[in-house]
This record gives sequence, C-alpha cells and structure tokens, in this order.
Amino acid sequence: MKILIAEDEPITLATMEFRLVKDGHEVISADNGQDALAKLSEITPDLVITDIMMPFASGLEVLSAVKKLNATIPVIVLSAMGQENVVLEAFTLGADDYITKPFSPNELALRVKRFSLRTS
Repeated sequence: MKILIAEDEPITLATMEFRLVKDGHEVISADNGQDALAKLSEITPDLVITDIMMPFASGLEVLSAVKKLNATIPVIVLSAMGQENVVLEAFTLGADDYITKPFSPNELALRVKRFSLRTS
C-alpha cells in the first residue's frame, strides 16, 4: 500500500515510517499539513495517516482534501489526549479511524493492516 503520513513531530514520524516500511508499505512523509496537501496534488495514496494539530494546515484540512480527492481513501487521524471534540469533528468530515497519542507502533501496524485487507 502507498501511505501518506502527515506528522509534525519528527520522532513520531520516523517511528511510523520505519514500522510501515518494515511491513512492506510505500511511505510518503509530510512534516506539516501544507506539505501533505502539496503531496496529495502529486500522488493518490491508498491510505492517509494525519495528525490533527500541525502547522500551516491542520489534519482536518488534510482529511477534507483527501475526501474531496477520493472519498474511498481511508484516513486515520492521530490526536493527543483530551481532544474529543476535534476527533468528533474528524469523524464528521469522514475519518475512518483514529489513534490517541501516544500509541504503540504495533497498534498502528494492526490498524493499517485492517485497511490493507480491505483494499486487496
């Protein structure tokens, strides 16, 4: 699967990228929302993982752009504890899943695997 990850925390981004590449996925990384939006104009990913709180463009903007591009592309949103209202807004905009930070790379891998089984 081709996965676009939008995450502004370098360690979290590197950890996710390492795990997903190890699992055989092609990973395209964006370190802020604006970069993710630019990459969406160049590629069509099979899955998008986006942090909600990022500089230049929020994960909600990334989510909206993905769903306008192709409503069937699954989106997993990442959120810090205590952002329930933002997570609810993400589901309203079409998010398919969410993971609360901090999270285990194993949890991420299992959730991604669920989506890869749907697309294969």
